Amino acid sequence: MKSSLMATQGERWFSRVNALVLILVALLCLFPFYYVFVVSFASPAEVRQSVLLLFPKQWTADAYRYLFSTSAFPRATGVSLFLAIVGTACSLFITSMLSYGLSRKRLKGRRVLLLMILLTTLFNPGIIPGYLVVRDLGMINSVWSLIVPVLTSGWYVLLMKGFFDSIPAALEEAALIDGCNDFGVWYRIVLPLSLSSLAAFGLFYAVAYWNTFFTAVLYINEPEKWPLQILLQNMLIDSSTALGGVTDSALQDVPSQSKKMAAIIVSTVPILLVYPFLQKHFAKGAMVGSVKE
Repeated sequence: MKSSLMATQGERWFSRVNALVLILVALLCLFPFYYVFVVSFASPAEVRQSVLLLFPKQWTADAYRYLFSTSAFPRATGVSLFLAIVGTACSLFITSMLSYGLSRKRLKGRRVLLLMILLTTLFNPGIIPGYLVVRDLGMINSVWSLIVPVLTSGWYVLLMKGFFDSIPAALEEAALIDGCNDFGVWYRIVLPLSLSSLAAFGLFYAVAYWNTFFTAVLYINEPEKWPLQILLQNMLIDSSTALGGVTDSALQDVPSQSKKMAAIIVSTVPILLVYPFLQKHFAKGAMVGSVKE
């Protein structure tokens, strides 16, 4: 009895210490985000005077008003939004259709196609062949060069195919009997049952498109077509990066550090806002109740 009581007390102390350590680690991880947020809203005088600003006395949104008063920052934000929205939609369309076709055993050459897709997950062609393909397709300096080469992923295709394999064949057979063709089965039966899968992969694609950086460095030469991440990188490296279009003299006095922090917040918050709405779909079963014996 005494040993069990001691074990219980030991477990309680372990839980308390473990919780304390986890809280400290969480605070250390959150501190950079807090600091970036605080500096982006702090007054110019406090930013210039303080080495480590933790609790600003005066809050202002001049850094954000400066960014959106420029010509370059809203344009780069628009490019990133276009990539995230249009690119994600196109990627989900191609990935879901390809995965559905490969999940049907009656597809001729199915094993050869699966082998070819599997090879793309094992071998990467490299930078130079990719650049030559984009150049020969005439997509250099085009926003589509940031979408078409990464339109789908072999790994995502295989994962989504596994999801489609779990859909009972009876549903497809019933739809075909009712007069649906293959496209109708995919659109009317498979996609509505795959919302959880589409939400998860859609989030992965959206994050990848929103964070587009390296391919933009390779394929985009005109600053007017830069996505947000390229502009942010230039701002972080060179504080004198000209964004253009600001006519308000009061906004021109905003410290470069506040501009950088505000740009980081703007480039991070949209994706953070998407996560809570799609998180519930990650582990949600899409097939519950779809077929009754």
